[in-house]
Amino acid sequence: MKALKIVGATIAAVIVIIALLLVTGIPSGFLTTEIQQRVERETGYKLAINGGARIGLGSSLSIRLNDVTLQHPSDRDINRHFSAASIEAEVTLASLWTGKPEITELVIIRPVASLPLRRERVVREANPAAKPAGGKGTEAFSIAHISVSGGTIVLSNVRDRVENRIETINADIVIDADRKVTLSGNARKNGNPLKFELKAALPAAPAERQTIPAEIKIDAPDFLNGQLTAKAEARLNGPIVMVNGVTGTLGDGAFNGWASFDLSSKPLVKLDLDFQKLAVAMSRSNDSTAGQPWSNATLDINGLNYIDIQARISAAELAIGGARFAPAAIDATLASGVLKAQVANLGAYEGNASGDLTVDVSAATPTFAMRADLANVRALPLLSGLADFDRLDGKMQAKISVRSSGISQRAIMSNMAGTAFIVFQDGAIRGLNVAQMIRSLTASPLSGWQQSEEKATDLSQLSASFKIDKGQAQTTDLNLIGPLVKMTGVGTIALDTRQIGFRVEPKLVMTTEGQGRAGDPVGLGIPVMLEGPWSAPRIYPEMQGILDNPEAAYARLKEMGKGLFGEKGAGLGAAIGSLLGGQSGTAGGQGAAAGQPPASNPLGGQLGETLGNLLQQGLGGLGQGGAGQAQGQAQGRARPGGQRSLVGPNAPAEAPPQAAASEQAAPLPPDDAAAQQDSQAMNEVMRQLFNR
Repeated sequence: MKALKIVGATIAAVIVIIALLLVTGIPSGFLTTEIQQRVERETGYKLAINGGARIGLGSSLSIRLNDVTLQHPSDRDINRHFSAASIEAEVTLASLWTGKPEITELVIIRPVASLPLRRERVVREANPAAKPAGGKGTEAFSIAHISVSGGTIVLSNVRDRVENRIETINADIVIDADRKVTLSGNARKNGNPLKFELKAALPAAPAERQTIPAEIKIDAPDFLNGQLTAKAEARLNGPIVMVNGVTGTLGDGAFNGWASFDLSSKPLVKLDLDFQKLAVAMSRSNDSTAGQPWSNATLDINGLNYIDIQARISAAELAIGGARFAPAAIDATLASGVLKAQVANLGAYEGNASGDLTVDVSAATPTFAMRADLANVRALPLLSGLADFDRLDGKMQAKISVRSSGISQRAIMSNMAGTAFIVFQDGAIRGLNVAQMIRSLTASPLSGWQQSEEKATDLSQLSASFKIDKGQAQTTDLNLIGPLVKMTGVGTIALDTRQIGFRVEPKLVMTTEGQGRAGDPVGLGIPVMLEGPWSAPRIYPEMQGILDNPEAAYARLKEMGKGLFGEKGAGLGAAIGSLLGGQSGTAGGQGAAAGQPPASNPLGGQLGETLGNLLQQGLGGLGQGGAGQAQGQAQGRARPGGQRSLVGPNAPAEAPPQAAASEQAAPLPPDDAAAQQDSQAMNEVMRQLFNR
């Protein structure tokens, strides 16, 4: 406001002086010196007309000043408060004789207005001395039309080496006889377009403490989600602008409230706005490289140092990125570069959330702190909307407390520290069927999550607690419980690179009655590794444990046989029936057809020997010593009597040969025949168990 008054007073003084000089016949060469002295006496600012002045006289008086600058001698922060390539005015001749010049056209070419950015507010006098009515300057002239072309507003702080620009400002201002002002134009901020329109009805001078009805429209697609339109009543009280009765729309949502702006030094903005629908855009990283998914671009938040805010924003519906919250109420304060925001009872997908956020940009490196509590929130729409993660569904509860620092997205994620505890209940892991994953891992590793939407693992509960340090979120208590599966594990989520590294142990639960039953679930016996980018990790079995201790692996295999099939295979039909709805096991059928009674061993007869042989064959090419090594060296050769065997103590030394199709046909070597039969039987059992 002060800058506008200075410019207006300067223009008025220039026009009055020119008119007097023309009337009295003083040569125009004396014109610039006289104008400069008059402006300095009236405003305290020094006016420089570096390009000279040109005066034309016809049906109207034409005045043109070239290369104009305006500077206050005591202000060292800004070199030039105002400058322009040229200022040209058209004045009616008749108005010169009345002492009140009427400017029909004022054209300002490439003006630059410099405004200071201040970190601290300057305390003004509580009751400043009364000033005389300021109508003299404004009543001394009138302007009907103002055109601004190629203008720039520079906001700068020399000590902080900060400079922000609003460039290519083109504006058109029309003031009619009823003092109704229409301002329209466009500009660019950091290359982003901005369009604006303002209508106001100016009261008779003085305008101080008088109500000014106003309407505003702003189109800024890179800053606002939709056009902003508003109506309000403004009132000037010195440097304070009070705006009451605010009503309007932002995009397709209406809002109302009030605001005030204290422009005496560092701006202080107070807001209380209530929205029907408020949408906040959230930037997403476009870099798909697994090693560097977050942007290294510097976050432009240093401007928080140069404005103070006290705000309460409420909304019937709040949209952040793709996530929706209803209702929402946010209390925020910004002072001395520290932003504090709080939310309570935020409605979030059938649940609620609360928390607070602190952003401190007063130091060279900004710091961040966040606390959040979520209860009974549906995980799928929340995680999908905020993080594009659509693999988990269910009721989510979470307690998160994190802090970080940095000037870019990647720096913030790399410096993250804190704790998090998350529980998902009564939901599913989408795109991953744990039972089918186990079966698939017997053939080859998996690359990425299974993409079929039909594949899922129902879960009764999935929980984990994380300790976060330097962007690495580590857990030692990952626990998944489902109707048919159970899984425990440990691992790390690298927040900075979006990588995961988990070692999990999946187990099958041979009942659909949940986890509250007697007996332990059946373990796979081999831990499973999940490594790589969290969007598509590589999944493969960890073989090192079996190679290091084959005896322990075989002991676990025997227990697995008991759990799967019971003593002598008695539980096989029940197990398969539980999974497949009453179908009988193929392996058991093969044993009956062959007419061979089941052997009494813990693994259930021939099937137990099959499992033992399969494990033995898997170890044959890699183990140092033992039955697998001898078998790998000479296929089909009889085992040495003193060699260690992985077959159970009650099992026969050799697998029984297949029934001959013809009495004259030569039988296959015992080991080859057993391996072939075992492989077929095992594949059939695994297919029926897990390919459901």
